[in-house]
Amino acid sequence: MFTEATVLMDLPVERIEIRFGAITLPGDFFCAAADGRRRATVILTGGYDGTVEELYFANGAAALARGYNVLAFDGPGQGRVLTEQRQAIRADWENVVTPIVDYALGRDDVDGERIALIGLSLGAHLAPRAASGEHRLAACVADCGAYDLYAAFLDRLPGPLANPNVLDRRRVRFALAQIVERLAAKPTAGWALRRGMLVHGVDDPLAYVDALHEFTLKDRAPQISCPTWVCSAEGDEISASAPQLVAALTCEKTYVRFTSAEGADDHWEQAARALYHARSFAWLDSRLQPRRATE
Repeated sequence: MFTEATVLMDLPVERIEIRFGAITLPGDFFCAAADGRRRATVILTGGYDGTVEELYFANGAAALARGYNVLAFDGPGQGRVLTEQRQAIRADWENVVTPIVDYALGRDDVDGERIALIGLSLGAHLAPRAASGEHRLAACVADCGAYDLYAAFLDRLPGPLANPNVLDRRRVRFALAQIVERLAAKPTAGWALRRGMLVHGVDDPLAYVDALHEFTLKDRAPQISCPTWVCSAEGDEISASAPQLVAALTCEKTYVRFTSAEGADDHWEQAARALYHARSFAWLDSRLQPRRATE
C-alpha cells in the first residue's frame, strides 16, 4: 500500500535495494527537490518492530519539508530483511550503515559533507553505535533509545535477580528462565518478549536475554566523533538511560528531555511529534543547513 501511495507523491520516490553481503537492505530514497542539486541528506534507521515505511511518517516527511533528502532503510532484524530474508538483528550497526553511506555518497544529489543519521526507538541505540564506527556522518540523532539493553532488562527484574553478578549461577538462571517463559506465554504482556526472540533469531526467552549482552554503548560512545543530539521522554522506561549515553559522549552533544506537561512523555514522543521535530531539526538545521543546495 505504501509503495502504491508513493506514486501519488509530489516528487518521485525511489525504491532501492542496497547490497549487504549475501542479502540486500530495502529502502526508499526521497528527493527534497527534482532539480538534481546536491543537498543535505538524512539517513533514517528504525526499531525492533519497525519497518522502512513507517520511517517516512516518523521523520521522513518532516525532513523533506525542511529541505533534506531522505534515505530510509530496513537493516537486519527489521521489516522485510527479517520476514523475507530471515536475517536476525546484529549489534555492529556501524557495519550495517557503512554500505548505506556508500550508496548515498554515490549519488549526484547528495552532499557527502552533510549526511546525518537519525535513529528511532531501538534505532536510537543503533544510530550512536553506527556513528561510533562510521565517521563520515556529519551528525547523529538518537530519539529515545536505551544505552545498554541488557542493563535495561535487569532493571525490570525483582530483588536479587537484578544483580548481574548472580545471573550466571545455576539456580538463579533456572528461576530467571521460569519467569521469562511465563511472561512470553502471556498473550499481551509477552508480546514484546516474543517479538524480541523473533528479531534476535532465538528459540527460547533466556537465549534472547543472553543476546542482549552485545547491545551496549558503554565502550562505543567515546568513539563517536560527530555532533550528537540525544533525547528521552519523561514517561518512557526505554529511554530512561539516555543520560548515561550523554555522559559517555566525548563529542559535541546536546540532550533534551521531553515532559508530560508538554504532552510528549510517550516513547519517541508519539503524542507530540511536531514538538520533537521542531527541536531536533532546529539543532540539525543549524549544522547541516538543508536549504543550501549546491551544484
